[in-house]
Amino acid sequence: MRRAQHDTVPRLATGTDLTQEPKGPQIVYENTFQLSPKDSQKFPTKKAEDIIKNTFLTHLLDSKYSSDNCKNLTAQITETVKTQVKAELGSNNRYKVVVLVIIGSNQGQGARVASRCLWYPQYDRFAQYEYHNESLFAVGIVYGVYYE
Repeated sequence: MRRAQHDTVPRLATGTDLTQEPKGPQIVYENTFQLSPKDSQKFPTKKAEDIIKNTFLTHLLDSKYSSDNCKNLTAQITETVKTQVKAELGSNNRYKVVVLVIIGSNQGQGARVASRCLWYPQYDRFAQYEYHNESLFAVGIVYGVYYE
């Protein structure tokens, strides 16, 4: 009987050699040691609020509350606001953008929206806007959290 020879080099399921060095020179990035945003890179709170307002007016101006419709509308508004705020910040920014949109039925009741965040108040910011019509209410909040 003859025994099968086993490879001593570990392989992935696809047969790729794990000990093989990457091809080409390895790119090494230098640390920036930037601990605070530059004045030109501060989070644009007023512009973010205007973006929320314009998006709400575009999508909700003559809308009637419907739970099925508002579920899709909430996701659509959230994505639109996030895309526009990120475009306003530009590609060379260090902010994480978090968008929260709540749409509910307006039947004369009161509602409060609260959130708690752990952040550095010197650099982190938020913008909010509220919209009401006879059928629904909407609250939009954009958080700009600076990361080092």
